[in-house]
Amino acid sequence: MIKRLMDYGMKKILCFWICALMVSCGSKDSSEGFTTADVHNPMTAEGLSKKDAAKMPVLTFETLEYDFGRVIKGEKLSYSFKFKNTGKSNLIISSARSSCGCTTSTPPQAPIRPGESGEIGVTFDSKNQHGEVSKMVVVSANTYPVQTTLRLKATVVEP
Repeated sequence: MIKRLMDYGMKKILCFWICALMVSCGSKDSSEGFTTADVHNPMTAEGLSKKDAAKMPVLTFETLEYDFGRVIKGEKLSYSFKFKNTGKSNLIISSARSSCGCTTSTPPQAPIRPGESGEIGVTFDSKNQHGEVSKMVVVSANTYPVQTTLRLKATVVEP
């Protein structure tokens, strides 16, 4: 009797996991954001044909570097790096990591369709900085190359 109950319980658990896996693997409708076809593996883009490479998203920034100029120590400064998807498929930014804790970034969460624009907001806290500083924000996306580096510069002076 116990063996039959265990077999029945195991079958229910197995059935649950199979159903959960099938539901989670489905692709979203394009009106909800993006489909699994939007996610390319740019690490293998070198092996793509020209035809396939031409279909990839292209992350084009207005500028890759911004200089805050002279700032007073302790100021928090913000800037938005503007970009456009100049490619042929949806652009998905997976992360925007800064080089230290004094710089934070806010990438868009939704896919950027071809021809659309977006922004990556960055904030620099000069509290523990002094002199000439240069900080980086590394943006990772479904593009080739995978990473794009943005730079912030400032000259931090005492109040």
